Amino acid sequence: MTSKNAAWDVRGKVVLVTGANSGIGKATATELASRGARVVLTSRDMDKGLVAKAEIEVDSGATVDLRELDLASFRSITAFAQAFLAEYSSLHVLVHNAGLVLSDRRETEDGIEATFGINHLGAFTLNRLLLPLLERSAPARIVVVASDAHKGAWRGLDFDDLQAKRSYHGIRAYSNSKLANILFTRHLSSLIKGSGVSAFCLHPGVVATNFTGDGDAGGLWGFLFTWLRPFLLTAEKGARTSVYLSCQPDIEELSGEYFVKCRQTKPSKAALDAAAALQLWEASEVLSAEAVLPAYNS
Repeated sequence: MTSKNAAWDVRGKVVLVTGANSGIGKATATELASRGARVVLTSRDMDKGLVAKAEIEVDSGATVDLRELDLASFRSITAFAQAFLAEYSSLHVLVHNAGLVLSDRRETEDGIEATFGINHLGAFTLNRLLLPLLERSAPARIVVVASDAHKGAWRGLDFDDLQAKRSYHGIRAYSNSKLANILFTRHLSSLIKGSGVSAFCLHPGVVATNFTGDGDAGGLWGFLFTWLRPFLLTAEKGARTSVYLSCQPDIEELSGEYFVKCRQTKPSKAALDAAAALQLWEASEVLSAEAVLPAYNS
């Protein structure tokens, strides 16, 4: 095991990037692989994942691994985590990148509202399963791709209707999930303090990616991103802060903080609510217990 006080260098480290078959995740994986990290990609669509793997290897000049993971499925998350723990003896950087926006309310196979389920609860569940390995591999880092869209949830999360059963609006659900990302990161950081693992979250910028594609969003939301695409950041520029938080030495004392353009930035008042962060954590434990407990007990 690496010393928790060792100088940080991403070369040779095992890095897991979720949702890495396109967009920011693919750009992040490419850059980290080019810097000498041993990168593991995940994709819910293995055909797209294989194409991305080949392209990343050409662009980075490095070999990367690919594994199937669907964050909309506790079954898939649990199977992935068990296989990962069996195959890899260390994990130094976990980049929670996968996410989507949906124009209409849908549910995962486990009956969870999909935007909340994939953007927050799937990452939360995966993180709980892999955290012991991160701690054994310390120093290690967790990087969560959130968004300034969290400011749209300025009233905070509605804990009486986390899954938007009473009323659903695609942009509001997305904003809530990004607020959840920040609350998750902040509470996680408090729990792992002193373990040698740091956690950070970030806004990548408004990026011309395909997260509104593949049937994930439609209507005005999808139209606006198509129309605005020429004015948006490239995936490579959007990946810069994820790469920075994965590679930059001597930022461990900033664990729990929110970054924009590679700089620590204050998020919304709702994102700084420690009581809400704890309440979200406890609610997420309940919702994910069926997936997490069998894996912990195996």
